Amino acid sequence: MSLRLGAWWLLALLLLPVLLPMALYTRRRALRLAPAAGPQQGLAGAQFDGPVLRLLLLGESTVAGVGVACQTQALVGQLAQALAAQQRRPVTWQAVGENGVTARQAGERLLPQALAVPADLVLLVFGVNDSTHLSSLRAWRQALRRMSEALQAQGAQVAFTAVPPLQHFSALPWLLRQVLGWRAVLLDANLRRLAGQLGAAYCSVELEFTPAYLAEDGYHPSQLGYQVWAAGLASQLLNN
Repeated sequence: MSLRLGAWWLLALLLLPVLLPMALYTRRRALRLAPAAGPQQGLAGAQFDGPVLRLLLLGESTVAGVGVACQTQALVGQLAQALAAQQRRPVTWQAVGENGVTARQAGERLLPQALAVPADLVLLVFGVNDSTHLSSLRAWRQALRRMSEALQAQGAQVAFTAVPPLQHFSALPWLLRQVLGWRAVLLDANLRRLAGQLGAAYCSVELEFTPAYLAEDGYHPSQLGYQVWAAGLASQLLNN
């Protein structure tokens, strides 16, 4: 891992004169979509009997529902629907997300809110912003460990989503997304190991990064993208 990390930094420094203006230009020209409007909590599977599963999602813009109009169309609402259908039980859901937040920032700003919500299953969704902000691997691990252990201490089952593959984000220029995609791979390798250490589930992102599955910004999932992603997550969570 240290060799791969060193190789990444060497490549990034060599390409910095090209990558920096490319990143600044992309940031200025990027289409900025608002988070999902409306309630940040709800109920899926009200027609089913049985004990209620309390679902909480904590994370970045995909938890905030960027790319769709409301949270029932976003990852949290779609995942609640999928879990309710698979387990044939009601699922209450709550989203605690912020557009642009890193894992460290979420630990400071969002974790207190998340801890105030009773939850049986918590899904942590991070990685894109930590990749683009070049968060250190140590800071990444520490922030995720802190959030996970705090939630586990309250009796919640914790799961992580994999870091999305930035090399497939069409909103980014080819060279920039290849370099950031490599960074995302390094973060994801750390995440997978951390999940094993914490006894938490690690769930891959099962989504094609093609126009049909992406919002108009080419960066966030569309309603169909969230639906497919949620279906994959529900299947993996059911088997953990």
